[in-house]
Amino acid sequence: MLVPLMRRAPALLVAAALMAPVAALADYWVYCSHGRIEVDMRDPDQMRIARGTSFCQMGPGFSTRSDAENFARRNFGGAGGSCSCR
Repeated sequence: MLVPLMRRAPALLVAAALMAPVAALADYWVYCSHGRIEVDMRDPDQMRIARGTSFCQMGPGFSTRSDAENFARRNFGGAGGSCSCR
């Protein structure tokens, strides 16, 4: 019984990884915090703990910092630019 399960284990791991939410694979997010665009490694739950309600997420999660910074620049004028959560 254990041998068939061990043979399927790699396939099960691949399937689990493919079904994982994209945000779980993200390392960087773009936020508006205290009126400024910010690129941060903290996920939205960690930001809620750190900032309470004084932030909002401005886009999806990104796997690299440069992708997140490019997104912030193209869509909001870049990190450090002004923003609003309204």
